[in-house]
Amino acid sequence: MKTTFRKLGILSAVVLSIGFAQSCKNKDPSVVKVYVRSASNQLVEGAKVIIIGDVNSNPVTNSYVDTVITNGSGFALFNVAPYYEDADEDQTVAYFDVIAKTNTKTTEGYVRSRVNTTAVETVYLPL
Repeated sequence: MKTTFRKLGILSAVVLSIGFAQSCKNKDPSVVKVYVRSASNQLVEGAKVIIIGDVNSNPVTNSYVDTVITNGSGFALFNVAPYYEDADEDQTVAYFDVIAKTNTKTTEGYVRSRVNTTAVETVYLPL
């Protein structure tokens, strides 16, 4: 009888420890959201948005480039989780140059991203 309770206790401890270990993982996404607005402050659909890792930043950002087209709501959503998965474990901040282009206009911006958070930046196209 004692061995049955002992085995049950050990099994319960193992199951609980696995459950706690899984619950400690952060499941929040690492995202950069860039809004593109015209000079008249209207959201722009169909603009090409490029983010480029700023390798000269402090702390250093690894080389990274991604391109997304703005959706009907005028923003481009970048999933930068692959960047953080490839980076060192202690690298929790990254800096990106932002370039937004339409057929006739181009603008630039800068955004700071943190692991497991959503960074938001708005860039304005010139007149």
